[in-house]
Amino acid sequence: MSKKDRIEEMDEIEDALSQDETLTNEEGTDGISEPNEEEEVEFASREELLENELGKEKDKFLRLFAEFENYKKRTSKERIDLFRTAGQEVITALLPVMDDFERALKELSKSSEKDLFKGVELIANKFKETLKAKGLEEVKAKEGDSFDAEIHDAITQIPAPNKKLKGKIIDVVEKGYRLGDKVIRHPKVVVGN
Repeated sequence: MSKKDRIEEMDEIEDALSQDETLTNEEGTDGISEPNEEEEVEFASREELLENELGKEKDKFLRLFAEFENYKKRTSKERIDLFRTAGQEVITALLPVMDDFERALKELSKSSEKDLFKGVELIANKFKETLKAKGLEEVKAKEGDSFDAEIHDAITQIPAPNKKLKGKIIDVVEKGYRLGDKVIRHPKVVVGN
């Protein structure tokens, strides 16, 4: 039964009740009449029907409200994540440049031109600090650390020089970096077998 049908039925019941009241008033009972059992049942069923509909509407409202709250939380979390990793593509593209700076510094440290080395070192440090300010962190990996497949990228396995290095990192070929909580480049390592 639709709401419209229920409303029409309730209006008919009200009309019937008001006609019964006018009949009893005309009969001279001072406007006070005792409701019979049928009228009480109709009134009780009407009241129950209204309470059920009210309960359904409250339930619908609470579900809709909860769904909207979940939507707000999800979109705000997505927005925060987007801001946190907004420059990820640019920073990822700049990582090879940082690697080139480190290789250049390594080679310049061997040369006799200390002024050139200091100049390139200043530029490299400024570059690193700028990326660090944007949330870039180095993933620490050094010789002797335990190998973790979730963090490290094993490019090869070689026989361990001693038993202590078995299953551990022997060499770091390429540094890894993390942007916020997300690893954007895993460190490439050689693992002892």
